[in-house]
Amino acid sequence: MTASERIDRMIEDLTDWRGKTLANLRKSILAADPEIIEEWKWMGSPVWSRDGIIAVGNAHKGKVKLTFMYGAQLPDPDRLFNTGFEGNARRAIDLFEGDKINDRALKALIRAAIELNQAKSKKPSRKPANKPVTKTAGTRATAKKKA
Repeated sequence: MTASERIDRMIEDLTDWRGKTLANLRKSILAADPEIIEEWKWMGSPVWSRDGIIAVGNAHKGKVKLTFMYGAQLPDPDRLFNTGFEGNARRAIDLFEGDKINDRALKALIRAAIELNQAKSKKPSRKPANKPVTKTAGTRATAKKKA
């Protein structure tokens, strides 16, 4: 079973408002960029990725949560994030029964997360490059003596 099929099944099994809410979130996420990939991780969580994880969706007893992996670094002019402010990386949107989400603002947030992922993947590694030891006139390479 593919990740998309697992997400379909999860939504079908949520016969109350949470299934409809998660389905609407999914539709908006996938509409934001045609290259978004659906994954199934952590023993039952829908994950949407492009050049890295964008967001994770979960249905809880009384809410649907959409957590952005690097939400703290994303612009949120429409103030969709309403939880997760205590951390340094993640931010989330908790939706409760009857809540509506601004589709345009959600798509903008998804696109910003993709841009951040792409910028992160283009950064050079923080590890120093292994430079070969070169000898120049008047110097010699030395090795540590074994004790």
